[in-house]
Amino acid sequence: MNLFCEEPAGDPEQPDRESADSWKQFCGQEPADGPEQLCRRVIGRLDTLQEISDEAIIKEIHAVLHDVETERVLTLEEKTALSKSLFHSLRKLDVLQELMEDPDITEIMVNGPNHIFYEKSGALYSWDKSFSTSEKLEDVIQQIVGRSNKMVNESTPIVDTRLPDGSRINVVLPPVAIDGACISIRRFPDTPIRMQDLIEMGSISEEAAEFLQKLVQARYNIFISGGTGSGKTTFLNVLASFIPAQERIVTIEDSAELQIKGHPNLVRLETRTANFEGVREITIRDLIKTALRMRPDRIVVGEVRGEEALDMLQSMQSGHDGSLSTGHSNSAQDMLRRLETMVLMGMDIPMEAIRSQIAEGIDILVHLGRLRDKSRKVLDIMEITGYRNGEIRLRSLYHFAEHGEQGGKIIGKWEKQGGLSRLEKWKAAGIGGRQE
Repeated sequence: MNLFCEEPAGDPEQPDRESADSWKQFCGQEPADGPEQLCRRVIGRLDTLQEISDEAIIKEIHAVLHDVETERVLTLEEKTALSKSLFHSLRKLDVLQELMEDPDITEIMVNGPNHIFYEKSGALYSWDKSFSTSEKLEDVIQQIVGRSNKMVNESTPIVDTRLPDGSRINVVLPPVAIDGACISIRRFPDTPIRMQDLIEMGSISEEAAEFLQKLVQARYNIFISGGTGSGKTTFLNVLASFIPAQERIVTIEDSAELQIKGHPNLVRLETRTANFEGVREITIRDLIKTALRMRPDRIVVGEVRGEEALDMLQSMQSGHDGSLSTGHSNSAQDMLRRLETMVLMGMDIPMEAIRSQIAEGIDILVHLGRLRDKSRKVLDIMEITGYRNGEIRLRSLYHFAEHGEQGGKIIGKWEKQGGLSRLEKWKAAGIGGRQE
């Protein structure tokens, strides 16, 4: 039986009553045959001591609905909708599952059981469905977190994790979340985005893309900066795909999101939170130190947020050229200041030494932005030319210049500002063409 057809839409103005009303309409009874009651009846028919397959759950759902039909005739449409709703409630993400199955939805936000929003094609929408109860929402949260062997509860109310498809998950529970449990789901395409896709979307010019590809192959250390939702992880994944297939890559992330394809010698490392059972926390710093002992050709750090910035810079200066990472900032210059602060979180050393390490460790800064028309673009590609007179020196290589708007879309082009000044790696890689 096909469980995945369209369900009747609920009333967006009645989020608390939607689930109960629809079940009452289908089943003819409110308390005895409501969603929670039917779920319990299905669970009661299962052997919970053994691993339960999807097929076994579907079989018992059909059996329970057959019992319902003895009291009220269900149409095929009603039976299919109920089957789908029960299966999503028991095995999937309940009312969120329909959103998860839409490939055009990039973000899902849950603000308590009755308020769900999603982002589609750059626009934000309110979802007209809701969780039946706060307890059901928290059940879904525990199901999500349990899959990655993590823990979230009142004592540890915040957790970052991921779904099997790579979607990034952030969960915040009460009492930290005052109006109910919150979930933020950042989704990524099933097929990793390629540089050609970014060119076609107008996120970067073909000339700038080719230049960045050569920089990766020449083993320049590249740091990607940008605000929330600017596409840093996607762009990091694109640049990492240019690393030669014969090189050994070690990726380090809070939650594994990178989808680097075509590299057989790839090691993926992920942090771990501590728990009450004595499991020790494993941090980004721990993983960077471990990665240095794993004979990597390249180290890719998903994002630096704190004291691990010091370890990342030191790894870039210890024979691991061509490493990549990302960080939050409003501009390339702002990223340098934030890196200084993050290094200070790891060690109290003079600012002169910090700036010198940044200038020696990072070769190229790529800054991304999300413009007012919701488009994501590479705004700047800048070279760090060194540290002189107490300042880190930046040289602009490419800059996106706006030339107006047309049909609600920003019009502009990438202007080449200059060529590389530090050509040692470029020449050592034997790359043709001048960059002066």
